[in-house]
Amino acid sequence: MRPPRYASVILDVDSTLCGVEGVDWLAARRDDATAAQSASFTALAMAGEIPLESIYAERLDRIRPDAEDLGALAEAYREAIATGAAEAVRSLRTAGVTIHLVSGGLRQAILPLSRDLGFLETEVHAVPVILDSSGHYIDFDRASPLWRAAGKCEVVTALGLPEPRLAVGDGISDAALRKVTEGFAVFTGFVRRQSVLALAQHECGSFTDLLDLVLP
Repeated sequence: MRPPRYASVILDVDSTLCGVEGVDWLAARRDDATAAQSASFTALAMAGEIPLESIYAERLDRIRPDAEDLGALAEAYREAIATGAAEAVRSLRTAGVTIHLVSGGLRQAILPLSRDLGFLETEVHAVPVILDSSGHYIDFDRASPLWRAAGKCEVVTALGLPEPRLAVGDGISDAALRKVTEGFAVFTGFVRRQSVLALAQHECGSFTDLLDLVLP
């Protein structure tokens, strides 16, 4: 049996593993104006028209997600998982591929689905939300690199995953991983951004496409 084409896969979550943009989903629980502003900011940041760090704190400071919100988002992620994603993750692991989730999303909301899929907590990289003892929002962990546009590159470089490595995602921060990996596949199963497509070596419209790309 021939080895996989990539030894490691770095997988985005929002609009890649799941058909949810987490912060936008939370914004929609507030009011129409908050939802519209968040969606507009997200679209601009994911297309690379504004830096992520210029809007990340503003969105969360307005939404102020509490423990109940994060739990509800966790269920939304579970319900919106991409078709075939769970099976693809199992197949990649069986083939010996190392898989890490690297996301600018909120860690507490992502962890339940990641556990369902068999990820260790050390294989999940996202932005922790800081809550008080009653579950009310205080802040997000500003020490995390992942709320900044270049953060994914910092995290992946520090991980030292087996090479060759393939980054998979829908946004400009995923495309930036071309600098520190051996391949970038844009995931277009949920959203298609021409600015990101233009930077990709591969396009995956589904997790079946991803398996075909990684496994010979």
